[in-house]
Amino acid sequence: MTKEEKYALAVMVIDHALKSGAQEVSVSIDENRSNEIEIRDKKIDKLLESNSLGLTVSLYVDRKYSSHSTNRMKKDELIRFIEEAVTGTRFLAEDQFRKLPEPELYYKGGGTDPGKLDKTLDTIDTRTKIDMATAVHDEAFGKDERIISVSAYYSDNIYNKVLVTSNGFKGDSEGGNVYLSAGVSMKGKTSRPSDSWSETSIFIDKLTKSGIGSKALQRTINKLDPVKIKSGKYPMVVENRVVMNLLSPVYNALSGYSIYQKESFLAGKIDKPVGSKLLTLADDPSIPSSPGSRLFDDEGLAATKRNIFEDGLLRNYYIDTYYGRKLNIKPTSGSASNVIMNLGTRDAAGLVSTLKKGIFVTGFNGGNCNGSTGDFSYGIEGYYVENGKIIHPVNEMNITGNMNQVFFNLVETGNDPRKGRSFMIPSLLFDNIDFSGI
Repeated sequence: MTKEEKYALAVMVIDHALKSGAQEVSVSIDENRSNEIEIRDKKIDKLLESNSLGLTVSLYVDRKYSSHSTNRMKKDELIRFIEEAVTGTRFLAEDQFRKLPEPELYYKGGGTDPGKLDKTLDTIDTRTKIDMATAVHDEAFGKDERIISVSAYYSDNIYNKVLVTSNGFKGDSEGGNVYLSAGVSMKGKTSRPSDSWSETSIFIDKLTKSGIGSKALQRTINKLDPVKIKSGKYPMVVENRVVMNLLSPVYNALSGYSIYQKESFLAGKIDKPVGSKLLTLADDPSIPSSPGSRLFDDEGLAATKRNIFEDGLLRNYYIDTYYGRKLNIKPTSGSASNVIMNLGTRDAAGLVSTLKKGIFVTGFNGGNCNGSTGDFSYGIEGYYVENGKIIHPVNEMNITGNMNQVFFNLVETGNDPRKGRSFMIPSLLFDNIDFSGI
């Protein structure tokens, strides 16, 4: 279906929904094409190609709201679908805050194309994709007699979307990505560790294709036969690959939903210190050809750059129009675009080299964070470090603390955010973290 056909279909749906009794309507039509290939121990374990086209209509009927999705695109089926959806919405409870965004908040056109689509992905044949995954697999397979299993994974995705509302918004977006990874499991004397490595990119010609299997293998070898260490307070370096495990509860606490439900430990803290002066994060949708770049968000709100944290102060929440009305806060956006952090001068190895006695965390194994209080407990794995040198792997340890305090313990940021990610967060060094071991 062409973009023009999607727009025409969306307008038809809106017109019929209004005639059927809705006061406001929003329609999005999403098309997605994807491929997945998995190679496990020299055999193709998965070969999947998927193509989908779906329509979602959001209805505002007599102060009542509902959202409905379908993949049936024939006009007569859609008309019946819309009429039944409008009728069903009338049975719901009223919600005075459910309205479309105010038109002045919408993206009005212009700006630079985010550049998130590699059209060459559609020209690559399946054999080539299998060969890419196989090459990753073969970097590790058979390279060590302790290996239990090796897997390699390839995926790509291309999407396009149009969004039309009854109060004046019309916009479209497109993008895609390609991904390669390897996973290795091994048998040691006292453990059976596993680890992985992955690379992703919007553009296949910029994707790192070599070294993935080798890195996954080496990371797994490094984790063989860990040793428990004594409980205590240690400085902690968190690797860039897993640092979002610490930031995810923070981002959950920034959402309008969490604040309204009183499940946010950051509620009421705008312009107040919530971390050390090194905590500076910006949300920037304008970075060319970056995964989170966009001209507008899922509601059609114009995308703008803004600071979330600045020198340790909380500056902005993620507020969509619905929770903006409920909280009486100006909407920003209900979702993140590209999140960038002020960088330091050292990578993870450089940060580790500064530790007299500490822990280099390279993985998280379960645990949880209380959204209301910020109390957390996470299982970790990684390495014990003395005098800047890795001594041995560790696991079966927990870190505990409170999110309201832990970022005050941030003492250095790395210079190594991972490529191809919308959250561009480097490795981080924290001081005085509680570890429980033996």
